[in-house]
Amino acid sequence: MGSAPLRLALVGIGKIARDQHLPALARGDGVELVAAVNRDGPVTQLATFPDIPSLLASGIRVDAVSLCTPPAGRHELASTALEAGLHVMLEKPPAASVAEVDDLAQRARRRGKTLFTTWHSREASGVEPARAWLSQRSIASVQVTWKEDIRVWHPGQHWILQAGGMGVFDPGINALSILTRLLPGVLKLQSASLSVPSNCQSPLAAEIVWSHGQTRVAASFDFLYAGAPRWDIEVRTDAEMLLLTDGGHRLYIDGTPQVAGRNEEYARLYHRFAELISTGTSDVDTTPLQLVTDAFRFGQRQASAPFHF
Repeated sequence: MGSAPLRLALVGIGKIARDQHLPALARGDGVELVAAVNRDGPVTQLATFPDIPSLLASGIRVDAVSLCTPPAGRHELASTALEAGLHVMLEKPPAASVAEVDDLAQRARRRGKTLFTTWHSREASGVEPARAWLSQRSIASVQVTWKEDIRVWHPGQHWILQAGGMGVFDPGINALSILTRLLPGVLKLQSASLSVPSNCQSPLAAEIVWSHGQTRVAASFDFLYAGAPRWDIEVRTDAEMLLLTDGGHRLYIDGTPQVAGRNEEYARLYHRFAELISTGTSDVDTTPLQLVTDAFRFGQRQASAPFHF
C-alpha cells in the first residue's frame, strides 16, 4: 500500500492561491488539502479558519502549511506553524528579508521540520534544458526582459507597492530565480535604477546590470507594460543564442524551438514538498531575494508620477 497523503492547509487565499495553488492541489498527487486559513472569509468546500492558532485548536489533523500571504507578514505565520510542529512551504518571495528566512531555517532545523522556499519559475519546462545546454558553452552576455501590467496581474493589490511589497520585483524575482539557476556563482551588482511613484514605497520599473565573472548580465523590469507580457531571458554564447520565453516554458536555440511545455510549476512544487518531508530535509535558497535586496540597497531611486489602480 502507498503512504498516506500529506495533509495540508493553505494559508492566504488570494489571487495566486486561487489561480495556481488550488488547481494544483486539486490534482492530489500525494497531497490532500484539508483546510484553509483566510482572514477574508470562508473558502468553498473547505474548513476555513481566520488564523493558524484557530486551525490548530480545531482538532483537524494537519501535517503542513503552504503560505501564500504577502511576504511582509510571513515570518510570524511560518514561525507559528514551525513551533506547532508543522512543515512549511513558502510562496515566493519567501519572506520580507533574507534574515527572516535564515531565522525560519534555524527554527525548522531545531524542530526537525521541513522548510521549502519555493521558486515556481524554476519549474518551468525550459529551465533545466537551458541550464544543461548553457553548462557546455561560454556565455557572452545575458539580457532579461520581464514586463507585465500590474493592473492585469495584481489588480488592487496595494501591498505590492508599499514597503516590503517589492514592487516590480514581485514578478521580477521570478526572472531572478531562473537566472540564478542558469548561472552558477555570484552575480555582482554593477548598477541599478529604480523608478518609484511619488505615492508608493516600491518601484514600478527597474534597470539592473550585474557582472557574472567577465559577462555582462542586464535586466529590464516594467510593471506598467501594456499588452501581452514579456517574460524573456536571452543568452548569447560564443556561437549561438538561447532564448527562454513565456516565463521559461518555451526554449529556442538560434530561433529553433526546443521545448514548449505546459504550465505544471505548482504541481511540481507540491510533489517536491512531499518528497522533502518524506526524506526529512529542507530546501532553502535566498539567492534571488538577496539580489533584490542588493538592488534596493544600492540602486538609485528616481521619482515618477503617482500611481493609482
